[in-house]
Amino acid sequence: MEIPLTPPDSPPMTLSVSELNRLARETLETAFPPLWVRGELSNLTHAPSGHVYFTLKDAAAQVRCTLWRSRAQRLGLTLRAGMQVELRGQLTLYEARGDYQLSVESVREAGVGHLFDAFVRLKAKLDAEGLFSAEHKRPVPTYPRGVAIVTSPQAAALKDVCASFARRAPHLPLLLLPTPVQGDGAGARIAAALDRIAALAPTRALDVVLLVRGGGSIEDLWAFNDEVVARAIRRCPLPVICGVGHETDFTIADFAADLRAPTPTAAAELASAGFHAAAGELAQLHAGLRRALQRRIDAAHQRLDRVAVRLTHPRQRLASSRETLRNLERRLALAMDRHRQRLAQQCAHLAARLGARRPAPARYRPELIALQAALQRGMGRQLAQRHQHLDALAAHLTHLNPEAVLARGYSITRDDGGRILRDATAAPVGAAISVQLHRGSIDAQVTAQNTTPETD
Repeated sequence: MEIPLTPPDSPPMTLSVSELNRLARETLETAFPPLWVRGELSNLTHAPSGHVYFTLKDAAAQVRCTLWRSRAQRLGLTLRAGMQVELRGQLTLYEARGDYQLSVESVREAGVGHLFDAFVRLKAKLDAEGLFSAEHKRPVPTYPRGVAIVTSPQAAALKDVCASFARRAPHLPLLLLPTPVQGDGAGARIAAALDRIAALAPTRALDVVLLVRGGGSIEDLWAFNDEVVARAIRRCPLPVICGVGHETDFTIADFAADLRAPTPTAAAELASAGFHAAAGELAQLHAGLRRALQRRIDAAHQRLDRVAVRLTHPRQRLASSRETLRNLERRLALAMDRHRQRLAQQCAHLAARLGARRPAPARYRPELIALQAALQRGMGRQLAQRHQHLDALAAHLTHLNPEAVLARGYSITRDDGGRILRDATAAPVGAAISVQLHRGSIDAQVTAQNTTPETD
């Protein structure tokens, strides 16, 4: 806490003793969070009120300590003068006497530090195995059918959990699996209770498990740091919510569980969160449904009003229809008259155009006679030209006819395969040949070859 300072030019601020001690206490509590201190107990006093007062000292210093009755009852440890302890407390100041002191929250024997070391080693081992991996965490159902509670029947945590469910989800069936949560063998008993859930879940319609216990010292919570409990949590077929101790307490079970709650009551709230939220959502849906229904009713009323305005007596509807029919009849007669007049005008116009374009053969007869004479002359010239061209082609074809060449004394010589011979070397001596003449042919045999030398 910041202490206000007066400006240099104003008179110094004067505090009462009460204000001084209050500011000192607030400053101490703000500057120092709860911490662990080790020392020897002395001047131990058990007050009739149940509070315990003592001094914690070492070889060079000492500090007054107060252990309030509510915490002393849960301590589970008998304090003796001369005992070496480690205590966790909040540094404060007793304003009435101005005594600087520790408000003790928990106490453990000085040798209990090995429990924390064991906790750290086990946490590292299980974490390395992937037991705490987020990918193995199972989601808690939004609307569970039933809840299994693993705790002691005498635990205050059970009452808190039941009260929370009664307030938030009174319809939800709860099944208690009683087990000790502190002392020798508690860890194995807790693990056995968790293993029983696999057989109970199908028949009792269980969907989630609550593992709960109130706060305490590290020794009180040690059962939840047991390896068998952590492995039983992971074997459990249902998601497990762990609510052990207070917000500052962490156990191995917290890390192994599918969901950690800071307190047993918070564990119950997490398990019933869906039903609790559904109540609010249901109220919103109810209000929305009422508004939607009201809108529908209002719209229906408007439609009814419009229909009522349009609703008339059948006699009036018939009279209106007759009037409409008469109007349509008059409009149809007028439209047919206009259409008939338009067609008559079109017919007269077309008749005039047809009369203007009627053919006059006598006027075109001289022109037709002249065209006929020109056509006959042109056809005569074309026929004469075609006859001359045809005679020339016939003479040329006759000149190229092989028969005409043979008639002039030439012949065609073929080998025995019918191929025409053009070179004497193509017919070896002794080969059979045929000679085609103008009239008939001669079969012969080659007796000699007379070749003519090639000339360039």
